[in-house]
Amino acid sequence: MKQKYLIANWKSNKTTFEVESFFRQLQKKFASRQLTKAVIPVICPVFVHLHLAKLLINQLKLPIFLGAQDTSPFGLGAYTGEVSSSQLKEYISFCIIGHSERRKYFQESDDLLKNKVELAVKWGMEVIFCVPDSLTPIPSQVKIVAYEPVFAIGTGKPDTPENALKVIKEIKMKHNIPYVLYGGSITADNISQYLTQEEINGVLVGGASLDPDHYFRMMINASA
Repeated sequence: MKQKYLIANWKSNKTTFEVESFFRQLQKKFASRQLTKAVIPVICPVFVHLHLAKLLINQLKLPIFLGAQDTSPFGLGAYTGEVSSSQLKEYISFCIIGHSERRKYFQESDDLLKNKVELAVKWGMEVIFCVPDSLTPIPSQVKIVAYEPVFAIGTGKPDTPENALKVIKEIKMKHNIPYVLYGGSITADNISQYLTQEEINGVLVGGASLDPDHYFRMMINASA
């Protein structure tokens, strides 16, 4: 049975209270139903909630990995406002790099993203590198890519499973990437259409991952 990544990108959402409520509700879901280990759930909150999220995951014994939504292109030092990979490693196993919103709103260049990847990999993190197509450069250290067409991000209009599969095959072949996920308007209702495709190794989910009931339903459907 192939392993399928279920990456929850919470973006700039949730208060401290809402984070705690989410994980406690999720724990009740896990207590009532066992899921296959083929699904690898990863939740990526904002930086300031990583410590709390890790405490809750450990305390509630949740089978969930923790990830960051970004990392610094620099190491430790005089870089005001930055959070380095060496600091993040204390909390996380995964790190999203190159998300379309980072490229759009912060004009992140290929060189900058390459620096981020190098440092994240140096500190032992699994990078989830986001690209809008098969033509975008991908650093050689990357093993997990998320194909996220810009038109599908937050619009409720996902790419078709057929076209997503086509692009994902191109990414795997051109860049020699073992794991490629699909991201863009994924919900519990359409997740199975993508994960039944053999070459699609998981999904990157945004808004639909904010609700614990919906996120758990996605895990159930991903396990099917």
